[in-house]
Amino acid sequence: MTRIFLSSPDMSGTEERYLVNALRSGWVAPVGPDLDAFEREIAERCGTAHAVGVSSGTAALHLALLALGVGPGDAVIVPTLTFAATANAVVYTGAEPVFVDCRPDDGNIDASLVEAVVKQEKIKAILPVDLFGSCADYTALAALEVPIIEDAAEALGATHAGRPAGSFGRAAALSFNGNKIMTTSGGGMVVTDDEWLARRCRHLATQAREPVPHYEHADVGYNYRLSNLLAALGRAQLSRLDEMIKRRRQLRERYAERFAGLPGVRLLGAGDPGANCWLTAIVVDPDEAGWQAHELGAHLDRHDIETRPVWKPMHLQPVYRGRRAWLTGAADRLFATGLNLPSGSAIRDPDRIFAAIDEFLERR
Repeated sequence: MTRIFLSSPDMSGTEERYLVNALRSGWVAPVGPDLDAFEREIAERCGTAHAVGVSSGTAALHLALLALGVGPGDAVIVPTLTFAATANAVVYTGAEPVFVDCRPDDGNIDASLVEAVVKQEKIKAILPVDLFGSCADYTALAALEVPIIEDAAEALGATHAGRPAGSFGRAAALSFNGNKIMTTSGGGMVVTDDEWLARRCRHLATQAREPVPHYEHADVGYNYRLSNLLAALGRAQLSRLDEMIKRRRQLRERYAERFAGLPGVRLLGAGDPGANCWLTAIVVDPDEAGWQAHELGAHLDRHDIETRPVWKPMHLQPVYRGRRAWLTGAADRLFATGLNLPSGSAIRDPDRIFAAIDEFLERR
């Protein structure tokens, strides 16, 4: 039996054609016309003036923070409910992450709690995360007048208040990791309307080499540029992005229908019309439902179907335990009761998932 993964890459003949054309062009690495075109196309999709292709979403966050001037002695607000890369990028700069709890309805950072932090602490920047493909509340966050770097790694193709993910704040970071809504195998992008910030990120991403014939360096740089071959793969994926989002949304609708009316079970972020539905998560109240989320996960695993708990909060991670944190308990509860279900657009046998879910529910 073939395992059904949470969010595996969705490939077609289009990707093969783009890659073969890039290989035949001779522009194998490090840069080339496909990278230039990919940057233009992503900027257009995100509604920004500039884009800089880099090796990962983490690299994009790191560069954007450096370009914003974040460094030792600074404090940056980070959601506690996120992947470690968000906090790690802050630490790379020498700054301190200040963890802030989430809203229980969608898991995104609690803007009212952020406001309380900003009033009491000196904050250099806010680094919201668009969790599982739903944008944070940028309307409320922008009103705080603190520089924002948007972690849109999970949200390409999503919108908030009619604006695309990636268009909020001074800059945003995208990820094209293998499990994301579209992939370049590994890679990411800085998107921004700030021309100077884009130039600075591009400079630092290419080892900060000065534009002279010999190797000259006035800054410490990084080997962070995206290769032309991976950009070609990204261009093919981007041409199919809307159809891939459509399939993920259809899968979420089926989950919503299947769990509708079940006591103690809800979809995280349900009702967000702008979500790209990168991952669909359910939240289970065991007292009402009579079962726990991890029990469904174990049952699906026995049927060779992958699931995953929602992100373990950063304030619970051994590496970040003891750091400053403003908590309500919402992230802890979501970690204990949430489960990410298979959500990928490459899933071709969703009926198998729902048959296994039905079997589990019938036994209870």
